Amino acid sequence: MDAQALLLLIRQKLQDGRLPRKSMTSARSYPSDGESCHACDTLIAKDQSVKEVTLASGRGARGAILFHVVCFQLWDGERRAPQAGTA
Repeated sequence: MDAQALLLLIRQKLQDGRLPRKSMTSARSYPSDGESCHACDTLIAKDQSVKEVTLASGRGARGAILFHVVCFQLWDGERRAPQAGTA
């Protein structure tokens, strides 16, 4: 998936609630074991790193959000961006 399409998908998921905007309490990286990315819905290859995020809401361990590193970076930037209609 190209970067622009990925960014649009992440924005849509943030808008409809499939990805959260909440603050993270922790983030860690580790080698993939074939997990699925919550942002792009594709498998994270075994030669890639997984970015695992725990949210301030207490969602963690079993409820952690998993990302490709690039997907995490795009999600983190978009979730922090001001939303339309807020100031």
